[in-house]
Amino acid sequence: MITYQYHCPTNQQTLEVQHSMREALRTWGEICARTGHDLGKTPAETPVERLISGGLHVSVAGGTSPSSSLLPMAGCCGSPASCRHHG
Repeated sequence: MITYQYHCPTNQQTLEVQHSMREALRTWGEICARTGHDLGKTPAETPVERLISGGLHVSVAGGTSPSSSLLPMAGCCGSPASCRHHG
């Protein structure tokens, strides 16, 4: 699981959520349901934005592993020199 940050422009709150790369959360209600955060006065259907971060925070057996030296490569492997997609 990867940790993503989602920002709600309506209430100016940013929350961290762990989920797979294939999943995307789109509303404040989805974010709150996943994190246990209270909706507050923000309607559940309010759109949220996934933020782009400079590193990954990946869950591994026994804890988490920050990998801030990796750069996001538009969903690819992170190493263009050795990637068959970047040949």
